[in-house]
Amino acid sequence: MPTVNFSVPEDIKNAFNSTFEGQNKSAVIAELMREAVERAQSQQRSREAYLRIVSRRQSAPCITEAQLRTAREEGRP
Repeated sequence: MPTVNFSVPEDIKNAFNSTFEGQNKSAVIAELMREAVERAQSQQRSREAYLRIVSRRQSAPCITEAQLRTAREEGRP
């Protein structure tokens, strides 16, 4: 398995070591990295979805408030 080296502030290192004392710190770091990757990928998917929606809205047909109201009322039972 590859080794990764990071520089972190001393207070973070101490807090990490204290918080995860007695645990496999490599496994903890790997899980935190996995979560960070998943979070970043999810945010990227959200940004892309937002951009697709905005792009599609630019070419969507415009309707008046009256047309919208009529469509809502016609759709009601």
